[in-house]
Amino acid sequence: MGAHGAGDRDRLRGPHAVGRQPAAARFRQRHGLSPRERPQAVKVDIASLRDAYRTHKLALFDQLRSARAPTRSVHTVLRQLAALADETLAALWEDAGFGSSAALVAVGGFGRGELFPFSDVDVLLLLPEEHPDGIAPGRLEAFIGQCWDAGLEIGSSVRTVDECLAEAAKDVTVQTSLLESRLVIGDKKLYAGFRKSFFAAIDPQAFFAAKSQEMRHRHQKFDNTPYALEPNCKESPGGLRDLQTILWMTKAAGFGSRWDDLARNGLATAFEAQQIKRNEALLSLIRARLHVTANRREDRLVFDLQTAVAATFGYVGESQRKASEALMRRYYWAAKAVTQLNQILLLNIAERLQPQADEATPINERFFEKGGLIEVASDDLYLKNPHAILETFLLYQKTIGVNGLSARTLRALYNARHVMDSRFRNDPVNHETFMRMLLQPRGITHALRLMNQTSVLGRYLRVFRSIVGQMQHDLFHVYTVDQHILMVLRNVRRFFIAEHAHEYPLCSQLAAGWDKPWILYVAALFHDIAKGRGGDHSTLGARDVRRFCRQHGIAREDSKLIEFLVAEHLVMSQVAQKQDLSDPEVIGTFAQRVGSERYLTALYLLTIADIRGTSPRVWNAWKGKLLEDLYRAASRALGGHMPDPGAEIEARKREALVQLALHAEPTNAHKALWETLDVGYFMRHDASEIAWHAKQLSRHVPPAGVPLDPRAPPLVRARLSPVGEGLQVVVYTPDQADLFVRICGYFDQSSFSILDAKVHTTSNGFALDTFQVVTTFVPEHYRDLINMVEAGLTKTLSEAGPLPPPSKGRVSRRVRSFPIKPRISLLPDEKAQRWLLSISASDRAGLLYSVARVLARHHLNLQLAKVTTLGERIEDTFLISGPELQGQRAQLAIETELLEALAS
Repeated sequence: MGAHGAGDRDRLRGPHAVGRQPAAARFRQRHGLSPRERPQAVKVDIASLRDAYRTHKLALFDQLRSARAPTRSVHTVLRQLAALADETLAALWEDAGFGSSAALVAVGGFGRGELFPFSDVDVLLLLPEEHPDGIAPGRLEAFIGQCWDAGLEIGSSVRTVDECLAEAAKDVTVQTSLLESRLVIGDKKLYAGFRKSFFAAIDPQAFFAAKSQEMRHRHQKFDNTPYALEPNCKESPGGLRDLQTILWMTKAAGFGSRWDDLARNGLATAFEAQQIKRNEALLSLIRARLHVTANRREDRLVFDLQTAVAATFGYVGESQRKASEALMRRYYWAAKAVTQLNQILLLNIAERLQPQADEATPINERFFEKGGLIEVASDDLYLKNPHAILETFLLYQKTIGVNGLSARTLRALYNARHVMDSRFRNDPVNHETFMRMLLQPRGITHALRLMNQTSVLGRYLRVFRSIVGQMQHDLFHVYTVDQHILMVLRNVRRFFIAEHAHEYPLCSQLAAGWDKPWILYVAALFHDIAKGRGGDHSTLGARDVRRFCRQHGIAREDSKLIEFLVAEHLVMSQVAQKQDLSDPEVIGTFAQRVGSERYLTALYLLTIADIRGTSPRVWNAWKGKLLEDLYRAASRALGGHMPDPGAEIEARKREALVQLALHAEPTNAHKALWETLDVGYFMRHDASEIAWHAKQLSRHVPPAGVPLDPRAPPLVRARLSPVGEGLQVVVYTPDQADLFVRICGYFDQSSFSILDAKVHTTSNGFALDTFQVVTTFVPEHYRDLINMVEAGLTKTLSEAGPLPPPSKGRVSRRVRSFPIKPRISLLPDEKAQRWLLSISASDRAGLLYSVARVLARHHLNLQLAKVTTLGERIEDTFLISGPELQGQRAQLAIETELLEALAS
């Protein structure tokens, strides 16, 4: 964090730490007590000391909350908080009678002379090797107890000098804490001896290696990105800890303990030091305001607090951008700058500590390769030759053995940002270089990520710059827009790499036959580039990519495909997850919209990559199956084989009979069941499901002509889902009005989530309902889970008791902070016989069951349910029918009740 000011160093290390008067005398004076009024034997009034400390601390908290205070003023307040703690500690030390028999030393963050509002006050009670008689363990414990009583949240250790040196040698964390020590009060000679011995024992190279490794592990913990939606402003990459680590390294090596020292010693330029101090002040202010807003030690910018912290900066929500988004964008830009400058300084420190013997190998007249890094031939290369900027990243892709950029190159890029202006963006040479990058066989994802890290990508593609650090409050994206785009690009790129073929075999197979991968890369770069501008981002993005294609000389045919992909990138997932894929009209309409098999393949690959790039929680095998089913059906339609329900049903029946024969089922065992099923059943189930149903249910079908017995026991069968996640459950039982809601009630109470439901009523009055369900409960053996579902659901359907109330699970912090308004759409089909009910809302436990209760109350028949969970948002689609849907007043009542159920 940097040392305190030059004037502070002597003052804080003086005999009384915070002033010329003894601390106890200052305390008596502040509270109106003269030495005569307060006999020497009387101890410090802890209650008064605590009240004084609290009063002054709260006054400083109010200064931190002021939106009008300049950012740099945060350091003054943090130093005042540290000085206030110093004064209180010194008063207690003097009152305990320790005097100069030992030393009270501030360590860790407190040792820097700055104290965040709710950070620990870390102190070391430094004892001489021969303990004086007055420093008994009981007195030390009493002193620490009084510190707590006075309102100081103390983190303490008691050691001699030799013990300190021994612990520091064993533990780099202890060594780091002692590195930032300063004397609060006590024996100056003892403390000076400790400092001399400590710095004599430290090994700068070993310390640098240990802290570098520690930083790498810490970054991995946060996924190596500063762009988490709830970043830790202290520990995340680009946070305050990165800056502290640099100063620890330089202090241990004797290069300086302040940013200005680093500039004087040639490790940083004056401009870089200025930028670091500016961004450090902002991050410090955010962390300090986080503490006072949460009223506790909280270093994470969690959703619950982002809006409140934004208000302390004076941000106000607007129609296109929330106040929290403005704050987070400012944070991300600061963290990004810290990440860039941190990398430059780390490389410079490493080179200063361990001069490289590697010879520089010329790549061309502008660049060298040195130690696996690209190095510019001159510091002003980019200023004299801006074309070399993009050439740097092209060489990064092409040069074997290169894995990064040197500190000199990073610094040259950082100092050449003003060169990347409109003339740079419109330069045909740069257009050609960028296209050559996209055509390279390797390193595309790494090169574009490096361009983003160094701020080159946003300066070359101006529209990309506007979404750097742009949050997405849609409850399913867990990355900022720029990080999501680069994640999608990575996913597309993996389809073309043989080592990743096992991840998505069909995608890799299609990619192997695709002639121009760069088309998909451009579409991935632009598919969400217009987010946050207002309006339809797909339409605006299509306009942006059309301009890009024109500038970069992309052929008209390729340009049209790229523009189509950006404009229609959401369509395939919407059709697959919300519409009835067994309906030939759905397939025909989608195929007509896509237009050709080439366009379909490109859209399918981009859709898979896009969904996979939103969040690890959004993708599942069921979504993959829906998209693959849609792709194959649309591909057949585009190949001239429009869906023929009759032929399709016969093909499925034949395949199902083959599977039944493999299980040694009697030849005609299936007939009794199949004769009760209509065309809709066979269109909605694939051959595997049809065969499974026949195998499980055929022997339970009542003979033809036998009246339906409404008391017939329900039959429930479950198996591991063929798509690889969760269970597939079939229910066969005499139909009843509230059957679906009772099934949903069981799954809700048993903590299962329904992904898909296909509901059928046979001609003999039985319900044949099939469900895809998943759960977080993982028993020791899957058979236990199957047995539990079969027994539990059978019991629930057999007991005709009242419906249980919906479960009330906890709503996540993200949903609480960024709720979405529930939306309902109820639209008829062309014949107004079936209605499509679409629901969008924040996800919570019991939601589907609540919807099912409303449908049951209005005697609505459910034919198909598609439940799509997008992170913490649901988008459910139901195909329903019933006489109440024919009246406008009844429709309004249904929609009102559904909205109430979603909001409760």
